[in-house]
Amino acid sequence: MLNEIVDLVRNYEGLTRKKPISPIIEELGPVENMGQTIHGFGEDCAVIDHEGHYLLLAAESIWSRLLEDPEWAGYCSVLANVNDVYAMGGRPLAIVNTLTFRDEQEGRLLARGMREGSLKFKVPIVGGHVQPASDSPAISLFILGAAQNPLSSFDCKAGDDIVVAADLDGRMKSRFLNFDSTSAKSSEDVLFRLEALVEIADKGSASAAKDISNPGVLGTIAMLLETSGVGADVDVGAIPKPEGVDLSSWVLTYPGFGFILTCDGTRTDEILDILRERKLGTAVVGRATGERKMRVSLGDESRVLFDFENEIITGATPAQPSGAGDE
Repeated sequence: MLNEIVDLVRNYEGLTRKKPISPIIEELGPVENMGQTIHGFGEDCAVIDHEGHYLLLAAESIWSRLLEDPEWAGYCSVLANVNDVYAMGGRPLAIVNTLTFRDEQEGRLLARGMREGSLKFKVPIVGGHVQPASDSPAISLFILGAAQNPLSSFDCKAGDDIVVAADLDGRMKSRFLNFDSTSAKSSEDVLFRLEALVEIADKGSASAAKDISNPGVLGTIAMLLETSGVGADVDVGAIPKPEGVDLSSWVLTYPGFGFILTCDGTRTDEILDILRERKLGTAVVGRATGERKMRVSLGDESRVLFDFENEIITGATPAQPSGAGDE
């Protein structure tokens, strides 16, 4: 089964479509830092030092597959941006957008989904741009947030524990590898869970963090390892998953709430307690290593999933100059 999972992850479009980021990073590298940004390309949000705290800035363009369901795509566009901000230990402030649609009905469905996301996550949508009568639909959202002690995906260190946290109370979307764990919950319940990331950041409990997105849980761990310049040993069987969802599907799924956190072993129990208090499925799934390879195991089987010395996922590495952004 492990060989099947490795092949699925390595060839999954949600992960392989990250590789074209590399030449974009090369082109934009000279302008990513003009004195107020920290970290390099590869973060979930740009981090801007501003008058004693940090502004967070991110953008998400929704995968064209989701546009088969315009209302769900609109909702996910808000969810994805909100998760990017919380992954950095921040809170969202406002959203702007660009909408492209073929007709009024399609535009209304996209906007309706955005409205539901805005109400769910309590983030105002304050402006944007509309492109009607287009050949095909598209949606991009841009979010502003703020943090006092931003988390990073650049700071995982060899020896750190790797923790996966996900809300396992939800349902798979029938047409997509999406697990909806937010739309049926109240705003209060959803935000209560998300605030765990702010608490962890403000306590300085984690060394690094990243939200689980289109590459799935293993692909997202790999992206975090790449930006931190480390490897890891990961037990696939330890990954928390919902009942009734097979493991090979779950490792590719975009959960409505899912985050990777890394930490020194002395802070692991503290992080697990915070997450479990908020009714999240969470577990230590592995440990970071100094060898730049991501090894995965399942039972008695073991394989190298990624060799970062010889291959890239996004090309975002610790060698990038100081700057910020998630291209």
